[in-house]
Amino acid sequence: MNRPKRKKNEGPEVIQLPQKRYYRQRAHSNPHSDHTFDYPYHPDDMVWADLYPNIGDNKVEFLDIGCGYGGFLIELGKIYPDKFSLGMEIRVKVSDYVMDKIKALRGNNPGTYENVACIRTNAMKYLPNYFHKAQLSKMFFLYPDPHFKKAKHKWRIINPSLLTEYSYFLKSGGMIYTITDVEDLHEWMVKHLSQHPNFQRIPLEELMDDPLVEKLYETSEEGIKVTRNKGSKFAAIFRRL
Repeated sequence: MNRPKRKKNEGPEVIQLPQKRYYRQRAHSNPHSDHTFDYPYHPDDMVWADLYPNIGDNKVEFLDIGCGYGGFLIELGKIYPDKFSLGMEIRVKVSDYVMDKIKALRGNNPGTYENVACIRTNAMKYLPNYFHKAQLSKMFFLYPDPHFKKAKHKWRIINPSLLTEYSYFLKSGGMIYTITDVEDLHEWMVKHLSQHPNFQRIPLEELMDDPLVEKLYETSEEGIKVTRNKGSKFAAIFRRL
């Protein structure tokens, strides 16, 4: 079929944003399964310019682990246009959706959305391949997989051994943001973060000037779904000492 010719007075062609129904995937993924990932051998081997056209000598500072369909990640890039934010997602179709959405947003809005990117990887295994010590200033864990069964609690993205790793990549004063609609998971995350010597909980009332606190609740697709279903949300924020 021949493509219809664009009229002279028409503007540039608008790139259609990807539709989620073509990227659906089961919600749970076993982080200990053998997946096929491409990852750098060392952080110095990572070519960040492939993800961010104008990153230059700057570094990724914000990390959204398990970014899902990227709603919060993209909002993060708009709130902090001078910071580079990365989303990590283990599910193939979901990460493809975020990459395609960012590509479309960049195409429709030249010069914008160039500070956000997504990669498919397993954050429980490969963070040391991407980041240097004290590189990150903010890490986000929004509606992580609760892994309800007790035998699978070791799969939870917040656990004692991983917290030590996160503290290595966070600079002093860096922040960890968590939110979930599962109260048991919230209590688990608060317990382990509070018990870790490198983290201190910050009361939400002390973060009234932080523009991200409000965004935790509504900008991610999971948060919107919880609101639609009239569910509860439990947030906790910690500072790296």
